Amino acid sequence: MATEAGFMEFVAGQLDAVPQLSYRRMFGEYAVYVGAKVVALVCDNQFFLKPTAAGRALLGAPVEAPPYPGARLFYRVDEQLDDGEFMAALLIATEREVPPPKPKRAAKTRVPKQRAGKGRAGSRR
Repeated sequence: MATEAGFMEFVAGQLDAVPQLSYRRMFGEYAVYVGAKVVALVCDNQFFLKPTAAGRALLGAPVEAPPYPGARLFYRVDEQLDDGEFMAALLIATEREVPPPKPKRAAKTRVPKQRAGKGRAGSRR
């Protein structure tokens, strides 16, 4: 089941106080960003926070669950979603501990291979 757009809009509204907050739809679900860092996922109308020491300290005893089959465990946030101030503090604290994304590699320029026997370039005699 994919996350409903209305649920994601509710979550974004609760996180309105977080600077540089954005989200992107991916495979029917959403990745939540603070700046360039992914700090949470919203899957099947549930909020999953990346696990950090700061998140654990704020949540106390967080429920850990995978956001999708085969994923590593995240903190599932349920009841606290209604507290926008708490959620903002939680995401800001998490963003501080999440490492920055790895720089993207420059794409290699492909040089087309020449076929043997075509023209004189690269041919042997």
